[in-house]
Amino acid sequence: MNVPFWVWAATVAAIVAMLVFDYVGHVRTPHAPTLRESTRWSIGYVAIALAFGGLVWAVWGPVYGGEYFAGYITEKSLSVDNLFVFVLIMASFRVPRAFQQKVLLVGITVALVLRTVFILVGAALIENFSWVFYLFGLFLVWTAISQMRAGTSHEDEFHENAVLRMARRVLPTSDSYVGDRLTTRVDGKRLITPMLFVMLAIGSADILFAVDSIPAIFGLTQETYLVFTANAFSLLGLRQLFFLIDGLLDRLVYLNYGLGVILAFIGAKLVIHALHTNEVPFINGGEHVTFVPEIGTPLSLGVIVVTLTITTVASLLRDRAVRRAEKKVDERV
Repeated sequence: MNVPFWVWAATVAAIVAMLVFDYVGHVRTPHAPTLRESTRWSIGYVAIALAFGGLVWAVWGPVYGGEYFAGYITEKSLSVDNLFVFVLIMASFRVPRAFQQKVLLVGITVALVLRTVFILVGAALIENFSWVFYLFGLFLVWTAISQMRAGTSHEDEFHENAVLRMARRVLPTSDSYVGDRLTTRVDGKRLITPMLFVMLAIGSADILFAVDSIPAIFGLTQETYLVFTANAFSLLGLRQLFFLIDGLLDRLVYLNYGLGVILAFIGAKLVIHALHTNEVPFINGGEHVTFVPEIGTPLSLGVIVVTLTITTVASLLRDRAVRRAEKKVDERV
């Protein structure tokens, strides 16, 4: 896939412009967005992502267009799963709803930077060491098993990691929020507000998310441009999506199973690709293993869409059944 430098520059400039627009137009004046506002902007960002995919399809062909859409849908699905953690972080730090937009947007910006670094590192590793596909594939299978073991349960408490605990011990901290400010001055002493720790929590969580998502999308396409844009467009609408489905997250009880199936499928695809490009001496004497056909993009896209559809429908049907049962119990009482 030949992507000229000016296309890269224009793409990065457009993404930065959308981020700046969010900072200036949405979070500069703290407020809790309405359902209508969240819906409108979520649809807008999805439309931009789909239009970009159509452009890739038209300019570079259906193969790369299909790879972009498969990557975008996968990353968007993983982002929805990440929202569970964001909800727990917000609740744990008792972030006022009016300031949650800013926290999320800063987290998204940090995620974009981190994932860009991970993408460049991953692309360099793949370019020079084909055996990395084995590691990525096995890691995704292990992650898939972990997702499925989690089942329908989600942690009901956020646990601070080592970075946050160390920051709390070292930095002087105020007892309460001061608007959306990161620092405040009390009795002439500069203090860190809880807002900064929330952003540290979101940022550190983003590192873990990137470790899962980058190998997953490299299993669908090895084109650095598509990996970057699919990640960027999946993250850009995450802030609006948070407020849109905040109340619906608990109803997606089978999401972990669906993501587990998708990650396991991509992991298997990566291992098969690694066999086709095998150079590891103790596997088939260092020769390529081609008796297993590679999985094409149309099949990958189909598996992802069908799995997510089944997962969502099954989750909503179960939720409706549970609500009906609870209603009957209430009526009897």
